[in-house]
Formats: sequence, C-alpha cells, structure tokens
Amino acid sequence: MDTRIIIILCLTAAYFVVMSCIGYGVRKHAKSSEGFTSGGRSFPPFLIAALMLSEFIGSSVSIGTAQKGFESGISAAWNLVALALGFLLLALILARKYRQTGLNTISGILAQNYGQGVRFAASILTICALGIVSIALYASGGAVLAAVLGIDKTYAILLVGVVTVFYVSLGGMRSVVYTNFIHALIKYVGVVLALAFALEASGGIGNLQARLPAHMFDFTGVGWGQIMAWMIGGVGSIFATQYVIQALVSTPDEKTSKRACYYVSSLMIPFGLMAATIGMCSAYLYPGSKSIEAFPALIAHMPTYSASVVVIGLAGALFGGISANVMASSTLLLKDFYDPFFNKAKDDRKSVIFVKLAIVVLGFLPLVLALYADKILMIAFLGKALRATLAVIVLMSFYAPRFGSPRGALAGIILSVVTTIAWFVAGNPHGIDSSYFALFVPLLTMGLAQLLKPRKPEPRRVLSRSTD
Repeated sequence: MDTRIIIILCLTAAYFVVMSCIGYGVRKHAKSSEGFTSGGRSFPPFLIAALMLSEFIGSSVSIGTAQKGFESGISAAWNLVALALGFLLLALILARKYRQTGLNTISGILAQNYGQGVRFAASILTICALGIVSIALYASGGAVLAAVLGIDKTYAILLVGVVTVFYVSLGGMRSVVYTNFIHALIKYVGVVLALAFALEASGGIGNLQARLPAHMFDFTGVGWGQIMAWMIGGVGSIFATQYVIQALVSTPDEKTSKRACYYVSSLMIPFGLMAATIGMCSAYLYPGSKSIEAFPALIAHMPTYSASVVVIGLAGALFGGISANVMASSTLLLKDFYDPFFNKAKDDRKSVIFVKLAIVVLGFLPLVLALYADKILMIAFLGKALRATLAVIVLMSFYAPRFGSPRGALAGIILSVVTTIAWFVAGNPHGIDSSYFALFVPLLTMGLAQLLKPRKPEPRRVLSRSTD
C-alpha cells in the first residue's frame, strides 16, 4: 500500500480512537434511556451549535455542493444560504415556542394540537426523512474513502457504515454533542485547506474566470426555481428536524438556544461559498472526472498531511451527521412506539436495550440504497424537503392552532409524502422541484379542512323585557 495512504489511514484511525474514547468516557450518562437520548444535562451554546451543524455541513452537503459547483458554478452555494436563513428564522420564530412545550420530540409537540394520528405520522415521516439524509451521507463518505484509498466504492460505503454504527452506539447523545464540536472544527479547517490548495493549483480566481464559462460565476446560475426550492427544503428541514429540537430544549435558557442558532447561521454562508468554489476548481483541474468525484479527486491530489485533515474532517462530519440522525430516529421510535405499546411498565433497562438495537438497525438500513446514490445533493435535499411538510404544520400549531383540523393535518402529511417522493422519483418533471409539493400540499389540505369544518351555531340572543 502507498505510504501516503498509510499515513492518512493511521491519522484518521488515531483520531477516531480518541473520539471513541470520549464517547466511552461519557457512558455514565447513557445508563438510562433519558440520559442516552438527551445527554444528561444542559449544554453551552457552542456545543449545541456544533451539534446542529452536524448534518448541515456534513459530508453529503460538502461533497454535494462541490458536485453542484462542478456542474453549475458558484450558485451552488445557495443551498447553504438557505440553511443560514433557516437557522436565523428558527431563532427568531420557533426557539422560544419549542422550549415552552417542555417536549423534545416533534411528534409529541404536534400531538398536543392534532392528536395521536398526527403524532405517529409525523414520527414515521421524520424517521424516513432522516434515513434519506443518511443515504446521502453514506454515499458521500464512501466516495471520499474510495478516492483516497483507491478501493471500490461499494466496499468503501460498507466500511463507513460498520464504523459509524459502532461509533454512535458507544455513548449516546452526550457523546454525540461533545464529539460533534471537534468534528465541526476539524471539518471547517479541512475545507479551508482544500480551498487554499484548489485555488493555488488553479492559478487563482482570475485564471478560473478566464478558463471557465461565464455562467459558472453567475450567482443565480442554477435558476430562481432551484434557489426557491432550496429555500423551502432548507428552512423547512431546520424548523422540523428532530435532533435540532432535542438540541434546543437541552439548553439552559431561551437566550442560549437563540445564540446557538445565530452561531450556526453565521457559519453556513462562507462554508457554502468555499465548497462551491472547490467544485469549480475541480471542474478546471479535472474536467474528465464525474461531478460526484469533484471533491474526492481534489483530496487525492493534495499533500499528505493536509489531505489527512480534510479526510478526518469529512469522516468526522459524516459520523456526526449519521450519529445525530440515528439518535433522533431512535428517540422517536422509543417514545412514540416502543414504550407506549411494548413497555407500558416503563422498564428503563428494556428502553435502553431497545434504543441501542434501534441505532444498529437504523444505522445499517440506509447502506443498501447508498450503494446506488449518485446525485448526493438532490437526495440530501429530498430528506430536507420532506421535513418542510412538518414545518408547515408546526407553524400552524403554534401560530394558528384553530386553523384546519386533525384529519386535515394527517391527510396533509400523507399526501405530501406520496406526492413529494413520486415527483422526485419521476425526475422533477417540467423543472418543478419536489420541494414545492412538500410546502403546498399540507397548506391546501389544511385550507380545505378549514373550509369543510362545521360552523358552531351562534348563541340565540335573549331579549330583555324592557327591550320587548
């Protein structure tokens, strides 16, 4: 094996040994089901910000944005601008509302206004949406590993899956919070190093402008339709992501939760610009490559130690993103299905065992589909778009609780999932993104439910004797 590959592997392995030790070291907080899923106590804003960053600058977004930058140019950064706006609005509109509920699952919050049917539907939708995002994460992680090690992508994805499931099952939510802070830091440093190498190898921005087509530097090159679809998917997913809600309610007060959101929002836009520019540099340097290999191809040509930092950052973001996803999904399965139906005696030992088994199952299920995933950013945003449906209903629950009906909310969720996925599978015909279905279908069904809602008869006026 090449010396360069051995060094990268050894440094990456050493890094994850340290992270695993951290996860194992905080296992005392994972002895109860509540400690395993919530982390045991409140966390400061910078740690919560890192947790919320985990999926949103994960390997799927990094590789996917670079892939889109390879194809369309700098306008690929809009998908991160959408996320930045989402976290800003989350702080201003929903952070206080979520904390006031005292609940840490989105399904439980919706059940307060719309009943148990919506609770189960929201829970299943969230689990499926996070699973779709995990598919993109696995696919992007496998692409990086395959390019760096020179092995088959299938084996790379399977290896990523096995290591990830082992990693996340060690210490529960507390482990995820602490390690994700380090992952986010390394990831950011790695992308800066990759961008510096890409620009130097490309001869700088001036040379790129001379060599690449002009549309690559058009900030609206992907089209306003795509930009608006990213806005819907990005903002909607942040409003209704299970582990984001878990993170917000684990802060000591409202001020801390808002500050964490502001931190995340401020980091998103520069990250998007860097990832898109890396893809553009790759389009100039390696024009014969597949677009999905835009970032991995660049890493394969970087100096050994800087490449190691990039690989560690990407792998860390991958593990952090999937960790947050499976932890959130396992929490929903536990609180919405296992404990109410199969553990009515509330035996906490059984709950802990169930959560750990759920982590293994939910960690491995997306692997099969990840083997066939090519359009990483599109897949990642399908997972985000599906959550936009829940975001619409959450906003109604908080700000228009009497609008629509429980049946309308349930129908909105079901119809939105069916139409959004069907439109995505059909290839977004006529250039209409599937995100629009996730937004407008629940609005239409809730509006129809409001129109069909029986009106309460007005009380009869009783005239007084004097009026008579």
